[in-house]
Amino acid sequence: MTTDQTLNPNLKLAPTTHDEYSTDQNEAIYDNDHDVDRKRSFNGRLGQFLHQPMTTTTTTSTQQHPIQSPQQRRIITRSKSSSLSPSASLPSSSPSPSPSKRKPLKRKRSPHKTVISSTPFSPPSRLRDTIPANLILLLIGVNPGLMTGSTGYAYAHPSNLFWKLLYSSGITTVRHAPSDTYKLPALYAVGNTNIVERPTRDASMLSKAEMDAGVAVLEAKIASQKPEAVALVGKSIWESIWRVRHGRAIRKEEFRYGWQDEGENMGVCIDDSGGADEEGWKGARVFVATTTSGLAATMSLQEKQLVWNELGEWVKRRREERGFVPGTVGTAAT
Repeated sequence: MTTDQTLNPNLKLAPTTHDEYSTDQNEAIYDNDHDVDRKRSFNGRLGQFLHQPMTTTTTTSTQQHPIQSPQQRRIITRSKSSSLSPSASLPSSSPSPSPSKRKPLKRKRSPHKTVISSTPFSPPSRLRDTIPANLILLLIGVNPGLMTGSTGYAYAHPSNLFWKLLYSSGITTVRHAPSDTYKLPALYAVGNTNIVERPTRDASMLSKAEMDAGVAVLEAKIASQKPEAVALVGKSIWESIWRVRHGRAIRKEEFRYGWQDEGENMGVCIDDSGGADEEGWKGARVFVATTTSGLAATMSLQEKQLVWNELGEWVKRRREERGFVPGTVGTAAT
């Protein structure tokens, strides 16, 4: 103890220079030992083959985590608990129960029942028959299309070939517009009607029963106005007439386009006098023409044209024999 410490025992002296030197020296020795160890261990590569005890680092609870919402905490807690549960890590020895099958929900039926009408709804048709007496030709269609029914003009849809075939076959001298429907009797001695009056989008929407019911109506119209001939604009019209007359469907070998036998004339009741009525009229001859609908693609335009040309040649000849000049306003009753 020094004299200063004797006089003042509470006085603390700074470490001597010898202590500082000892510390620096020890550090120098440590460095030298480290250099020696590096030489002996081949720059530390020998340590790769020495056994080292595994050390595990543990995270302390002092690590900072971002603030989480209560909902996120619940999700994390559930995921941790599920991952730590024994059932999640070990395979189950007993089969897990199958999930319960959900029963299909039964829809409640409305107390008000929907009543479907047996007669399909169609808008009213504005198309009118043009059947003056003693026509050379009466054209009979299936039924009005929707555009025909709304405008009142026959075969009014632009895709229909009716007006084109009338002109190309010579039945008319010019290609008329549908709006000239009611001029045909005066100009060409040609009229128009249908087997069914109800308008539809296309003829396939008509039932056979509805078609067959129109046969008697046609017979009455023809018997009343007595045209020389009728042209059925479509095969299905003749099939309906055949079913009503013969009680069965027409066979494939029995059907043909063009003129039919005189025994199939329309508008006359067959009796013992040979099929003539009281005035000696033997009924209207029947010509089966092709459909003019743009939806029908079973025949080409050239095939349809050949059938209509045959009808047109007959109409032109009969007008000449009557002295009827087509395209002029006159009377068809000559």
